[in-house]
Amino acid sequence: MKAQLGGDEGKHKFVLKTPKGTRDYNPKQMAIRERVFSAIITCFKRHGAEVIDTPVFELKETLTGKYGEDSKLIYDLKDQGGELLSLRYDLTVPFARYLAMNKITNIKRYHIAKDFDIAGQFDPMIPDAECLKIVHEILSDLQLGDFLIKVNDRRILDGMFAVCGVPDSKFRTICSSVDKLDKMPWEEVRSEMVGEKGLSPEAADRIGEYVQLHGGLDLIERLLQDPKLSQNKLAKEGLGDMKLLFEYLTLFGITGKISFDLSLARGLDYYTGVIFEAVLLQQENDHVEEAASVGSVAGGGRYDGLVGMFDPKGRKVPCVGVSIGIERIFSILEQRVEASEEKIRTTETQVLVASAQKKLLEERLKLISELWDAGIKAEVLYKKNPKLLNQLQYCEDTGIPLVAIVGEQELKDGVVKLRVVATREEVNVRRESLVEEIRMRTSRP
Repeated sequence: MKAQLGGDEGKHKFVLKTPKGTRDYNPKQMAIRERVFSAIITCFKRHGAEVIDTPVFELKETLTGKYGEDSKLIYDLKDQGGELLSLRYDLTVPFARYLAMNKITNIKRYHIAKDFDIAGQFDPMIPDAECLKIVHEILSDLQLGDFLIKVNDRRILDGMFAVCGVPDSKFRTICSSVDKLDKMPWEEVRSEMVGEKGLSPEAADRIGEYVQLHGGLDLIERLLQDPKLSQNKLAKEGLGDMKLLFEYLTLFGITGKISFDLSLARGLDYYTGVIFEAVLLQQENDHVEEAASVGSVAGGGRYDGLVGMFDPKGRKVPCVGVSIGIERIFSILEQRVEASEEKIRTTETQVLVASAQKKLLEERLKLISELWDAGIKAEVLYKKNPKLLNQLQYCEDTGIPLVAIVGEQELKDGVVKLRVVATREEVNVRRESLVEEIRMRTSRP
């Protein structure tokens, strides 16, 4: 066994690294990460969501054919007991499988702190508007900076493709090209459509006239009067719902951060209606530009046909959902913390139980046990006779706000000396009142 683990150095050398595309998170990074998760989960719970979880891998056939051109990004696993498996690519397809498998037609759920979905037959655009409100709340709470939520509708896109002369068979692949407009200029997207995907230059130019439009209710009204789009059934339906959506978003008071944007496509095949994506903005020379280095920090849309793909009877369960870009948000906050050199606490310890003299380990252990049993987050140094200075320094280094000091005199008097680390203020507290005093001093205003 020892030889295998590297005792025989000539034979075995371990490469100490994480696999490609993965990373470790140190305590400081995890503290930032937990702060992000906490804000997101609080928002999801505020909106009445229950929580579910699904396996990190699925049957390969469950994932196949659901993502369009993104399917090439699915990782296959080795055959496990006769089943072909793949790592899940997102949380939406597993959710749809879960609904079909459990015959659920109505649920509002969140999934491991990053996905929020509403499934069920409801009146148009009310759940969709709530999803956008949730994105607005989360991005505001996390204070990431200025942001914009772009909104479009797959039916408007498909209607636009039809009136521009795109053959039905090319809708999805042209949609994937349009989806690249946030990363590539129109000229490059146009040449991909014409050169690689065989679209006629005339059709591409007509698309170009539409996909560079963005605005609000005024643009929706204008397109409802557009001689071509208004004659297309799909586009008309989409524009009608978009108008209704903006009315609800006005009631929520968030239209200032919303843009109806015809370049937004979201390349995933399963979207059927409203689609949206949130991007961070940065200020440059008095005009706002998208933060190109970041990309989108949230996205989602309506996928009314996905559950039916898994249901043996093809029963449809309308769904709309949003996915939060945890990794991108986390990397932004991590960079910001590093730049500002902000001190991040990596524990939540409220008090260190300390002693001023020797031979008081037993008393420290008795006291810390009382505190733990009362739900107080407490620590003790693992030394029989630590120096008081070292104990106080430990609090300074780790950000512990209080020290509960036991000494011979305090034990005789039935008190504990409570020291506030930041101000060095000390106060004697009766032992039976200590828990209440710690709670009062560490509860957030």
